[in-house]
Amino acid sequence: MEQRYATSPEHVRTMTTDELRERFLVTDLFVPGQVNAVYTHHDRVVLGGAVPTSDPLPLPTYDEIRSAYFCEHRELGVVNVGAAGTVVVDGEKHELDHGACLYVGRGARDVAFASDAAAEPAAFYLFSAPAHTAYPTTLVGPGEGTVRELGDQLTSNRRTLNQYIHENGVKSCQIVMGVTTLHPGSMWNTLPAHTHDRRTECYLYFDLPADARVVHLMGRPDETRHLVIADKEAVISPSWSVHSGVGTSAYSFVWAMAGENQTFDDMDGFPVTAMR
Repeated sequence: MEQRYATSPEHVRTMTTDELRERFLVTDLFVPGQVNAVYTHHDRVVLGGAVPTSDPLPLPTYDEIRSAYFCEHRELGVVNVGAAGTVVVDGEKHELDHGACLYVGRGARDVAFASDAAAEPAAFYLFSAPAHTAYPTTLVGPGEGTVRELGDQLTSNRRTLNQYIHENGVKSCQIVMGVTTLHPGSMWNTLPAHTHDRRTECYLYFDLPADARVVHLMGRPDETRHLVIADKEAVISPSWSVHSGVGTSAYSFVWAMAGENQTFDDMDGFPVTAMR
């Protein structure tokens, strides 16, 4: 498990492009036949990727979290961003199509990932945070969460937002998680840009063509930086950082948060005219 230590806005001001990418961009989560993970000290979130091929992949127990098994003190959100697959939690099989979301509660001992076809593997994105109590493991199919239509075609940010794990949906201790899909012809994902002073948020971009990229804005709203992001790459947004991006093509992204509260609209927006 790779570790990423917490950073401050003052530190970011001095960083080169390579340093920004090393701290905030996660590029190698999805490797066939492996489970890879990154531990960020921002709200002690763990990001992971599992790509099972011919054999199922068990969720490892990492020394860095000092637990007997991964979910001993943690909860887990899973979104499949690949082909069809299954997640087995303590012997119970859950089938996840592309875009489906599974919540795994604290106390689940055995978690394993499998693909329906090795030639077209599933790609399971994992987002985990500490949990103080247990909630039921729950599966939500693609588009079956709370749906919100946002943005406008005239401003190139028409998008469908599916809330899966949230205070009025699948119950969790900390995690808030869902999938947003941009409509054809729209490229901006979050307008106006905003921060969550009480939560860390991570974006995983997917369904992005191989020759396309997203220019993701981060940093203080009055002193922004940017990351150029490819398909199935994730970005860590500390509570003090804006998170907004524009692509060279339409795409989808998994958004996931953990921190002080679960109120989706608890955010501080910044009009583009105020950003620098």
